[in-house]
Amino acid sequence: MIKERLTSLDVFRGFTIMLMTIVNNPGSWDSIYPPLEHAEWNGCTPTDLVFPFFIFIMGTAIPFAMPTKHFDFPVFNKIMVRSLRIFCLGLFLNFFGKIQFFELEGIPLLLVRLTITFAVAYALLGNFNLKIKTILVFSVLGILLILAYSGIEAYQEVRIPGVLQRIGIVYFFTSLLYTKTSRKTQFLVVSVLLLLYWGLMALVPVPGIGAANLAKETNLASWLDSVLLKGHVWLETKTWDPEGFLSTIPAIASGIIGLLVGQLLNLPMQKKEIVRRMVLTAVAIIIVGIVWNASFPINKSLWSSSYVLFTSGLAILCLSVLYYVVEIANYKKWTELFIIWGINPMIVFFFSGIIPRVLSIIEIQNPEIATEQINLKNYFYNFFITPSFVNPMNASLAYALLYAVFWSLLLWILYKNKLVFKV
Repeated sequence: MIKERLTSLDVFRGFTIMLMTIVNNPGSWDSIYPPLEHAEWNGCTPTDLVFPFFIFIMGTAIPFAMPTKHFDFPVFNKIMVRSLRIFCLGLFLNFFGKIQFFELEGIPLLLVRLTITFAVAYALLGNFNLKIKTILVFSVLGILLILAYSGIEAYQEVRIPGVLQRIGIVYFFTSLLYTKTSRKTQFLVVSVLLLLYWGLMALVPVPGIGAANLAKETNLASWLDSVLLKGHVWLETKTWDPEGFLSTIPAIASGIIGLLVGQLLNLPMQKKEIVRRMVLTAVAIIIVGIVWNASFPINKSLWSSSYVLFTSGLAILCLSVLYYVVEIANYKKWTELFIIWGINPMIVFFFSGIIPRVLSIIEIQNPEIATEQINLKNYFYNFFITPSFVNPMNASLAYALLYAVFWSLLLWILYKNKLVFKV
């Protein structure tokens, strides 16, 4: 089979990455419209769809990236290296603000951090042969993990999990499953993973706490993170991580559901029949997810089994609509904006996280208070954005949209120059 791209899938990926960029970069975290915030705990907002959508899309893309199913050591090595490159990109993001170099501070230290950043990006995104990629990724991973557990004060609390880290892990297991199993087996694995996770979370007592529960600080997943990731979890939670160990199990199920849809899209049948099957599947698993919500609430932080089914069903519905519009109705004039976002996702993931960190580090004199400094991000937002808006939520959203426009221009330049960066 010839490897080919599915335009509707690129569009879906591009829309998801764009939405991610907008929700991750408000002008002020204190002024955000509710749909652009995560649910406090149980429930699901549009923002809570971004991460599972991307994992679903990644799974869907696997049969297109590997149209010929086979497994041998070179295939395993390729999958492993790609997974580790994604993992390391995410891990380095957590290190960026903690990098120290002798006694440097301010701009000199920032320049050192940026130099290291571009070196790491080149090592993890560069187009080398597989042997060089393997050496580089294991070198980067080894250095980062040694620093994290070296006892050096600057790195003692660096976060190990993260969004890209989870994506890398899910890609690894989903890709291996694709190369070695049938669709029937993959469906069975999804069922087992979701039921297993439900059983662990709902039935297994939590050591040192008591009965199984789904509360923030006392559930089994939180306890496991506090044991295995002590000191290396998300700063906001301190004792557990929303991308921790146990909740990665159902995240793999999200990837496999995408994988099943990707294989459906490759079946030799009428495109309208494919859409019909996708819609029926989506409706069915959304209903199951909503029903399961009564006993195992839809919850992003826990990545609950009901959350997997609900968000995967919505992802299938979205892809069904795009597939019909783009692939069947052949209406593609509007798609270019999303395509330029969709074909370079890792560049956006990585550097859209680096740029805000850089803007928050560089400080200049505050025009209103001569004795104080203000970082570039707040300077631009406070003195160029907020004066134009009465509602602070509109100002915050305007900043996020301008950041998305900046990335659209950058990605358009890459697209026109046929520059695609892959892990």
